[in-house]
Amino acid sequence: MQPFPKAYILISERVLDKPRKKQEKMKKQVSLTYMVAGLLFTVCLIVANITAQKTITIFGLSATAALLIFPVSYIVNDLIAEVWGYQKARFIIWMGFLMNFFVVIIFKLSILIPENAFFPHQEAFGQILGSSLRLTLASFVAFLTGSFVNAYIMSKMKILQKGKGFSIRAIVSTFAGEGMDSLIFFFIAFVGIMPLKNVFELTLHIALLKTAYEILVLPLTAYLVKRIKKIEGVDVFDKDVNYNPFKIREV
Repeated sequence: MQPFPKAYILISERVLDKPRKKQEKMKKQVSLTYMVAGLLFTVCLIVANITAQKTITIFGLSATAALLIFPVSYIVNDLIAEVWGYQKARFIIWMGFLMNFFVVIIFKLSILIPENAFFPHQEAFGQILGSSLRLTLASFVAFLTGSFVNAYIMSKMKILQKGKGFSIRAIVSTFAGEGMDSLIFFFIAFVGIMPLKNVFELTLHIALLKTAYEILVLPLTAYLVKRIKKIEGVDVFDKDVNYNPFKIREV
């Protein structure tokens, strides 16, 4: 029997190797559910920055209209950290930050460009979409700190609890993250303008309101986490993970 020519063997190997390469490529592809969660997280941040311009009163406590949407970002953060782990949560936090930064730049530019005769609302436009450098800085620093504290506690508590007690770590991580977020934001934004006592009182009020929001929707969050774990076939435990917030390439 004549042996197969070398050219035929090479072609056969390439043909047989294609399914393997395709499988490896599929493994590297981003989960659709993870992508949707990341988009929702980013949208919550951007909408919160706009709605934060309006102050409201809830149960006798002062807050901003951002309270309606911003806690959702922490719920999504919990979900991502619980299902896909700290590294995936870290990536989404930084992507959300960069998209938010991009939107702020566009807002600033759109305010600076002179309006034409057909737009009589320039002042109102600037008041809604514009904010001082101090408030912008406070928002960015508070968001990064609070989000990473939230993801870190979720990750560590999951290991300590051996995957059980999701509701407990969701509440604890949210209160810690929201507390840090509120404290840093109000401290940077209002120290020197508002008495320290008022800053701490406002911080506590906002953190409690946001945590109450988390508790209220906790049954839905727990259901989604359980459902997504089942659909994705993923339940990451962050062992031997570098918790450095700046290790963005380790996804």
